[in-house]
Parts: sequence; C-alpha cells; structure tokens
Amino acid sequence: MNNFLRILLILGGVFFALIGGFFLFIYIAFNGIFTGPSYNQSDLIENYENKKEQIIEVKNYIEKIVPENIFVNIEFKNGDLETFHVKRNGNYENNWHLDIDSKKTDSLLNILGWTHSELETLKDKLDKANCISVASRKPITIGWQRSAMGMFFYKLFDQNLNDSLIEQYNGGCTYIFYKDNVVLQYGGGAIGPQCFPGFVRKELPH
Repeated sequence: MNNFLRILLILGGVFFALIGGFFLFIYIAFNGIFTGPSYNQSDLIENYENKKEQIIEVKNYIEKIVPENIFVNIEFKNGDLETFHVKRNGNYENNWHLDIDSKKTDSLLNILGWTHSELETLKDKLDKANCISVASRKPITIGWQRSAMGMFFYKLFDQNLNDSLIEQYNGGCTYIFYKDNVVLQYGGGAIGPQCFPGFVRKELPH
C-alpha cells in the first residue's frame, strides 16, 4: 500500500471518528432529542380524537386541584418531573429535572396543598390521555408530546371560541384553531423551527 493511500485511509478514519463522536456528544448532552420521535399536526389531531374524553379529564382535574391564586406547570418524564414550575403571589419558581420523591418536590406539593396522591392521579390521567404535561393558567394547556426541539400542545378554553378569538388563535405558526373550544399549539425550542411543521409564512406585498 503506497503512502498516499495509507494517509487517505487514516484521514478518513479520523474524520468518521470525529463525526461519530460529535453526534454521540449531541445525543448525550441533549438527552436524545435529535433522535427522538418526530410528529406533525395530523398526529396531534389524531390523538385528540382518540383521547378526547381523557384529555378533558385532565383539564377538569387540574382545575379542581390547583388553588385559584396559584399557577402550576408540570411535565412528567420517565416517572419523574421534567418540570414543576409554580407561581404564587407574583413569585415564579422554575424547577427542572426533579425526583418525584425529593424534598424539593414535597415542598412544592405543600405550596399547592397537594399530597403525592394528587400528583400520582394527575400523572395517571395524563398517561391515559397520551399526554405529558399540563399548565393551569386559562386556557388550560395540555402538552401532548415533544418532537425534536419542539413540543405540541392543546389549549382548551372553557367555551367555544368566538370569531375574535378564532382570528387571534389561528395564525398557523404557533396556534391553529381546530374546532369548538380547542386550539392546537406548537412551541419551538431554543433552536430549530419555531412554527408548526410545514408552516410557510406569507410574504408581505412589495
């Protein structure tokens, strides 16, 4: 084997090792979000139609158990709490990656007047709805699934949307009016697309 071919093979091996190492680092650093499932608007709608009753159950339950003067945003992941954000008396506390049995979780439950029973019931209702999160501010926002860097949600209003609200929540990028009291939402991450997959922003006329 001549020296040129040997050098070429060595450089090729180094290149592929670096590329493989880079993607392994990305996977570990970002918890596999770039290799996870990818969803679209049709999937979001399909889940709503299949799990409508269970999704409404989540809405009704969170409205029942959250005190009127407190806002909470909870996301479950692998049996623990990916997020547990609480706002009370104007003070907003962000909490990420909490062990469900930790002292910090217990202190947040105490603020809400909950025990682990309410938390477990909420998780069970989300699981039955095939969803992973819920935020209590009206309209109630229920997170369906994460998709790469983004996440899909349902916003459930107490009443059917009037024409003014339909116009407000039907831009196509972040919000899409679905029907009745249901708005579909897509939340982009820190990087990547910020709109629903397939959304094309209309250019203003020159």
